[in-house]
Amino acid sequence: MFEKFESFEIAAGAGGAASGGSNFLSLILPLVLMFAIFYFLLIRPQQKKQKTRNSMLSALKKGDKVVTIGGLHGTIMEITDDIVVLRVNDVTKLTFDRNSISHAISTAAEGEK
Repeated sequence: MFEKFESFEIAAGAGGAASGGSNFLSLILPLVLMFAIFYFLLIRPQQKKQKTRNSMLSALKKGDKVVTIGGLHGTIMEITDDIVVLRVNDVTKLTFDRNSISHAISTAAEGEK
């Protein structure tokens, strides 16, 4: 009776070894597919957005009208690598971090036209 069980285990082991490669592929394929979906839906668009934001921040110059992350509107009076001085009205000048600029409303060249 034990001989029947041993022969059954040997037969099951031989069949399992042959399908081991397809089991590995069936486990890895969903993981690769999930990574591809995350890359194209989350990672890649975020990288594009960050690239356009960095190019906008590097293109800022004196006279540009900008909005800060907090919603403050102002005109750039002075700009360095990491500091921006904004004129809010005729008298008030505020100093901000360059990264706190949300977006530019218009540039000095557009304002002169």
